[in-house]
Amino acid sequence: MLGVLLISLFVGVLVVQAYINAEFRGDHVETEVGDQEGVPRAILDGGPIVNTTGGQESSSRLPARTIALTFDDGPDPVWTPKILDVLEENDAHGTFFVVGSAVARHPELTRRITERGNELGLHTFTHPNLQRLAPWRRQLELSQTQVAIARAANVRTNLVRFPYSSKPQAIDEVNWKIVKEAGERGYLVVVNDTDSEDWQRPGVEQIIRNATPPADTGAVILFHDAGGDRAQTIAALKIFIPMMKARGYTFTTVTGGMNRAIEQQQAAAAGEALPLLPLNPKAEAADRWRGTALLWTVRLADGLVWVIAGLFLVVGLLTIGRTVLLLVLATRHARQRRRKTFSWGPPVTEPVSVIVPAYNEKEGIEAAVRSLAGGDYPDIEVVVVDDGSTDGTAAIVERLHLPNVRVIRVPNGGKANALNTGIALARHDLIVTVDGDTIFEPDSIRMLVQPFASPAVGAVAGNVKVGNRDKMVATWQHIEYVIGFNLDRRLYEVLNCMPTVPGAIGAFRRTALAEVGGISDETLAEDTDVTMALCRAGWRVVYEERAKAWTEAPATLEQLYRQRYRWSYGTMQAMWKHRRALTDSGDSGRFGRVGLPFLALFGVALPMLAPVVDIMLLYGLVFWELSATATAWLAMLALQLFTAAVAFRFDREPMKPLLRLPLQQFAYRQLMYLVLIQSAMTAMTGGRLRWHKLHRAGLAGVKSVPVTDTPIVLPQQSVAPAVDTWPPSLDTVPAPTHPAAGRATARPAVPSQTQVMKAEDLPSAGSPPGGGTGPVYTRGA
Repeated sequence: MLGVLLISLFVGVLVVQAYINAEFRGDHVETEVGDQEGVPRAILDGGPIVNTTGGQESSSRLPARTIALTFDDGPDPVWTPKILDVLEENDAHGTFFVVGSAVARHPELTRRITERGNELGLHTFTHPNLQRLAPWRRQLELSQTQVAIARAANVRTNLVRFPYSSKPQAIDEVNWKIVKEAGERGYLVVVNDTDSEDWQRPGVEQIIRNATPPADTGAVILFHDAGGDRAQTIAALKIFIPMMKARGYTFTTVTGGMNRAIEQQQAAAAGEALPLLPLNPKAEAADRWRGTALLWTVRLADGLVWVIAGLFLVVGLLTIGRTVLLLVLATRHARQRRRKTFSWGPPVTEPVSVIVPAYNEKEGIEAAVRSLAGGDYPDIEVVVVDDGSTDGTAAIVERLHLPNVRVIRVPNGGKANALNTGIALARHDLIVTVDGDTIFEPDSIRMLVQPFASPAVGAVAGNVKVGNRDKMVATWQHIEYVIGFNLDRRLYEVLNCMPTVPGAIGAFRRTALAEVGGISDETLAEDTDVTMALCRAGWRVVYEERAKAWTEAPATLEQLYRQRYRWSYGTMQAMWKHRRALTDSGDSGRFGRVGLPFLALFGVALPMLAPVVDIMLLYGLVFWELSATATAWLAMLALQLFTAAVAFRFDREPMKPLLRLPLQQFAYRQLMYLVLIQSAMTAMTGGRLRWHKLHRAGLAGVKSVPVTDTPIVLPQQSVAPAVDTWPPSLDTVPAPTHPAAGRATARPAVPSQTQVMKAEDLPSAGSPPGGGTGPVYTRGA
């Protein structure tokens, strides 16, 4: 929910920003003059100041030789101050019809306009064509500008000029309705007598000719102080104002001109004195408070847009940087491995113990164990540690009667505990760890252990493949495994900072595990945790692409979300746990200053910031140029496709699944965004996440063993070693200062007994909530 709220906040801010910046293009289209049948002739033939307040329908002109300079579309931080200087130099004043969004962004400049004796009028908040808006939106455009002026300059105004308006002769029936709506709210509508057309930048002389009123008539003249380069406007004003003053003209504001007309009427009629119109009357306190909220909303929207733009730049740089690193270093890794002369050293033939922690894996455990026990490696011991399963997992394995497979039953204590128990009871020094749903190819174990020919190698990461690719969700994961995991492992090996040996297929030296204290249960990503500990201890961790394991990926979005939530949260836990590597020296410090930053940037920061790209894409499609936005997105997709093609070629995978990559960008990635956001919030709030068991259907293509009632004879075995922890610590205590100190506890093992029973009667400890202690039953080969 928090992720959805954050994304909604960003989208909402962008919509507000689009509104403020007048990006709703349909609202900003000039319309032709329509039918004028319903417009009073007095208005069409009247002056530029239209009064419909109180139900009246009249218009006014300025007195002879009186000019009201009006400026639309400001305030502008570049051109408005220059125009104010020109007016002050020539002892002239004007009326500035301001856009509310610009007022909200430049309140000091708006206040400077009134402080120099000029007048403010409304020009709407976002400069739309009011004919295209609903009545409520028209009212909002005016009221928002009014409160923005109240907050910026502590004044209010009764003057309004509609965008795209012209002279009185251009008022049609639609506009007339809008004029009357404004009059009902107490506004005088101001159009113009002469239009300088400075917005077209026709040249200084032409602007002056356009603005000059005929004979000695008064005039409301239209100029602009924003909307583009106004250098010609300023140059024209410097000539126009002195020229007209020389002809006897007076420059004033619209209200000042109306008051002068009122005074002349009173002098001619010698009647009762009428009150003059106030210039920039003081704003009400309520409007100032509303204006404050509006200004802060605009500032927040502007600020967040800058933040989003900055994040977009960061995402772009990280994406390009990651792509370059992957293409350079991963290509180097692939070429090195495929040289005919490449070798880890002498062939490794030492016996191997395969540890299979299993909790309720009845769907896939048979296929997994058969693939492990039947590998082409000369000496394989398979140790299945049943972690308190309640679905008969252990019984399924025991019915196979495979000579090199042992089953160990322990009370439910978690995956780390099961792994440590299996390692403690394993007979050999090369340890392979496998998930209970994973199927190995015949040569996988042989390929996986070959890097141990190098004494510096402490662990080997295998090549995990998605086995159930017939599902759309699983296909997306297949693409991610090849691009995001396997390609990254090539990069990390070259940099010697591999962060994760996958739980589905990994190999370890017993001595290396003993040095770091075994498998930790302090995080939910025990594979990442122990790999980081090995790197900090100075062991080399490598990737063997030829060792392939087929795993069953989550087939539904719900299952996928749970799995990735645990992965992401566990990875963040492991990073935090090993954070001291950033300041360590030696091997630990090298990993801390290379591996952790890479994982933080490309494994956490980049995926968490990636939603910015999608948000900006949607924003661009709606509010920016469609072609430019589509081109930018297609360019990014092409870059991803190129990277994906390289990764698939390295893994010798067919390219057909990449046809689904574009669709993945609109569904799968967004789910991963939410996963990372929720994981980060869980980590930052100190929340606890329990292990979510995924539902398995089993990989197809493996013949199952039929259920039998034949009694199973469990032969007498030697007593299992007594262990309190792994590594054994009955006589030694690990140094508490070791970077990986604080490891999981393996349950004490006791000898099994010779007994005859049916498969369904085999002992099981169940799944106590807290794990607890209990007997461990072993059945050996």
